[in-house]
Amino acid sequence: MQKIKKIIPGLLLCLAIAVPSWIIVQLLPTLEVIGAPVIAILAGMVITLFYKKKVKTADGIAYTSKKILQYAVILLGFGLNLSTIAQVGAQSLPIIVSTIATSLIVSFVLYKLMKMPSKISTLIGVGSSICGGSAIAATAPVIDADDEEIAQAISVVFLFNVLAALIFPTFGGLINMSDPGFALFAGTAVNDTSSVTAAASTWEAIHKVSGVLDSAVIVKLTRTLAIIPITLVLAFYRINKAKKNGGNAEGVSLKKVFPMFILWFVAASVITTILNAALSGAALDGANAVFSFLKTLSKFFIVLAMGAIGLNTDIVKLVKTGGKPIFMGLCCWVMITAVSIFMQHILGLL
Repeated sequence: MQKIKKIIPGLLLCLAIAVPSWIIVQLLPTLEVIGAPVIAILAGMVITLFYKKKVKTADGIAYTSKKILQYAVILLGFGLNLSTIAQVGAQSLPIIVSTIATSLIVSFVLYKLMKMPSKISTLIGVGSSICGGSAIAATAPVIDADDEEIAQAISVVFLFNVLAALIFPTFGGLINMSDPGFALFAGTAVNDTSSVTAAASTWEAIHKVSGVLDSAVIVKLTRTLAIIPITLVLAFYRINKAKKNGGNAEGVSLKKVFPMFILWFVAASVITTILNAALSGAALDGANAVFSFLKTLSKFFIVLAMGAIGLNTDIVKLVKTGGKPIFMGLCCWVMITAVSIFMQHILGLL
């Protein structure tokens, strides 16, 4: 009970940031390309410039930025029907694997060449290649990234999300992409669901077609599954690195590092898949309504956590150290775009 009392003030502060951020995007759909999480993190950064005494709210802010973020990833699993992904997303698998590998390789090479902090490099590489903020949320606790590192990565990914949503529909038209080709392109080369939705919706409006948005989102959800192997690999890598460097077993143990919330994420996906296969009629409609609510709750939890991360972030320091991460994000974005188009060309899908 005492622990809950310590959390409440900080949690309320984060809610005071998250709720307006959420509402403003609902009222102004044009802001969806930016997204409520980014609005929340920016608001938190601005507030923390003036709000210096965080003793009473520190526990709640820490809980929200860590635990609530993990709960958001778990609830994300209720948006994944694995059978649908297996049927529709299979075609995109070679492109997804290629773009993810490209982003991770590019971020690793630039990390070495530019001598960037390893955790920021990892978060940018994973966020660019898989699913933006959700991938960063899943990866951060595994590599023990702090809030400023998370904020740095989120900011970089956000920048290129917006550019992709604005540029890709016109760019796809200029190179004569087909409707299915653009769906694959948006789903593999744009890294955040809101931006994928924005780009695909714009394409449908420009070309007076339908079905592109649904296909693009399924491809994007297929990419989301890469969270599972990536986080597990990073967990075991961290443990092995600690052992080689003589780290203490208790400080970096499997029990501490292993992302248990990823197993719950998998369980949520399996539950969604099984119920969609087993139910029909009104029962299925009811289950899907629950899943829809949980997916929405997941999105809100991410906004809530981003507000907390903003409160723990020094915006002045973030701007001063932003050059290299932005360059890394640019390189990842350009290479992912190029590889997505190249792989479609090789597979005859353009």
